[in-house]
Amino acid sequence: MEYRRITALPPYVFTIIDSLKIEARRDGRDVIDLGFGNPDLPSPDVAVDKLAEAVRNPRNHRYSSSRGIPKLREAVAGLYARRFGVTLDPETQVIQTIGAKEGFSHLMWVMLQPGDAALVPSPSYPIHRYSPLFAGADVREMPFTTDGDFIGALRDGWEYSWPKPRVIVLSFPHNPTTACVDLQFMTEVVEFARERDVLLVHDFAYADLGFDGYRPPSILEVPGADEVAVELYSMTKSFSMAGWRVAFMVGHAPTVAALAKLKSYLDYGTFQPIQIAATVTLNEAPDYPQEACAIYEARRNALCSGLHRIGWPVEPPRGTMFVWAPIPEPYREMGSVEFASHLVREADVAVSPGIGFGPGGEGYVRFALIENEQRIAQAVRSLRGCLDRLA
Repeated sequence: MEYRRITALPPYVFTIIDSLKIEARRDGRDVIDLGFGNPDLPSPDVAVDKLAEAVRNPRNHRYSSSRGIPKLREAVAGLYARRFGVTLDPETQVIQTIGAKEGFSHLMWVMLQPGDAALVPSPSYPIHRYSPLFAGADVREMPFTTDGDFIGALRDGWEYSWPKPRVIVLSFPHNPTTACVDLQFMTEVVEFARERDVLLVHDFAYADLGFDGYRPPSILEVPGADEVAVELYSMTKSFSMAGWRVAFMVGHAPTVAALAKLKSYLDYGTFQPIQIAATVTLNEAPDYPQEACAIYEARRNALCSGLHRIGWPVEPPRGTMFVWAPIPEPYREMGSVEFASHLVREADVAVSPGIGFGPGGEGYVRFALIENEQRIAQAVRSLRGCLDRLA
């Protein structure tokens, strides 16, 4: 039997590293996992306490709303007003999604069908590439690097695409490359979209993780952006609530309404106690993202300075919870999968191979900052022992 939606999917290369990691741990080895970007910080106390209280109320055990309860949508609008100076109508411009991946994937179903195209960065977070494919559309890739001409790549991607894309996918700070942009870039992108009648979809997963004084801009800070753009904001990294699956799509009201219509057929929303706890967290723990950001910045410093000391210089990122590292020249011919496998086998350190983020990621590995500074220092010592070709 053919399973049509997944037949064309390539092997998930991250499973190669996962298998090696599991094998090593079965042998009793202490593997330091810097691969999967799974936040290790505890969720805010107020979230846990409110969840425990809300779950005991049987009224909250019933079906909820696929759009998100009104007070949660109001809390998101409040966050955008405080954090970005953006005014959102919680009734027409905010919808809660069961994590950003669910919202993004179902948005692609709303926007795309066979014969359509989406313009997507390369490399990119895998769901950004595969969700348009699941919808039956084509993907046109635009090459992105940490020091690249993003606007130029966008223009070239558009000009050389046929059919012209209905959707342009962006995500800054960018996973996996950690590339960051300023508000001027967002202004140019909005103008580009306005001229071409295309929808911008900005995955703002790392909205609150900017380092060295850098503040990631929301695309909705651009005047009139809500006429051509939607943005996905998640509580996964900002509030360390990965398993809770709470995110939001905000912005262009007709697109929010279209996603709401689809979701009304597909789900009844996130478990209501989780929505209640998320509401209280947004309102009562507004400083938590800054506390989490400081921890990730310290880990970034520990990793980048440690890699530099062992002869593997890597530019410290200005955002995200990752470090995007070019494979050292003496090992580059191995390719990212074999190099990442080498690090697990010889150093007991797991990283993500760049090729897992698309062809544009070959030649790199991604470190996730999900271990404390002491464990990161231990990982660096292990890497020094196995990378004997470094100067």
